[in-house]
Amino acid sequence: MSAHSEFARIAATDGRAALVTVIAGEGLGSKLLVEADGSTDGGLGDPELDRAGIEAAEELLWAERSETREVGDTTLFVDVVAPAPRLVIFGAVDYAASLARLARAAGWRPFVCDPRSQFATRERFPDAEEVIAAWPEDAFARIGGIDRATYVAVLTHDPKLDDAALSIALRSEAPYVGAMGSRRAQAHRRERLLAAGLDEALLERIAAPIGLDLGAVSPEETALSIMSEVVAVRNGRDGGRLSRSGGRIHEVGA
Repeated sequence: MSAHSEFARIAATDGRAALVTVIAGEGLGSKLLVEADGSTDGGLGDPELDRAGIEAAEELLWAERSETREVGDTTLFVDVVAPAPRLVIFGAVDYAASLARLARAAGWRPFVCDPRSQFATRERFPDAEEVIAAWPEDAFARIGGIDRATYVAVLTHDPKLDDAALSIALRSEAPYVGAMGSRRAQAHRRERLLAAGLDEALLERIAAPIGLDLGAVSPEETALSIMSEVVAVRNGRDGGRLSRSGGRIHEVGA
């Protein structure tokens, strides 16, 4: 199967890959496929171009955007396909239902996890991609592990579940790990995780208390606060008010 055909197959199955094509210069039309696991197929006709194409593809695969790149006198187009990002929500609580609903509306794939099978049901979370009644280690295994497009929100107040989920998520490639709870609860959680051997540098990764400061009260408003922070992190933003921002505003296509 050609690199182009394999890329089309991956795109059709909602996978993640980049197809690098020479669009100007020597080797016009040559193609190199780069998959999420680092495997490649095809080539651009020159080892230096292959290295540059792989480097660009590995960057853009997780930035989830397509771009042209100049390599000497050659122009490469890096075409990226990727599935919707995942939001893994621990805790089958009312906040989780609102968050799953909002995540789905925003084009994300929400997963709700909780070992308490009486609460973790499809009826309670109809907007979830999957509802998983399992402890964090098994739940993460069920979704194929944690990659750079997996965001984690811990909404329970059960130390056993919180600590187990955070211990795994903080050691992973997840770009966002948020946890609900008061500042006092966060301080106690920090003490427990340090005592369990988690490195202090990893604890700095926790977004806690979770969400942006919107003054949220209801589950729906709290979900908006959390989802806003998640989207801001994904886009490399701080989540401040646009009226006070000097950078680019909304990314609107032509």
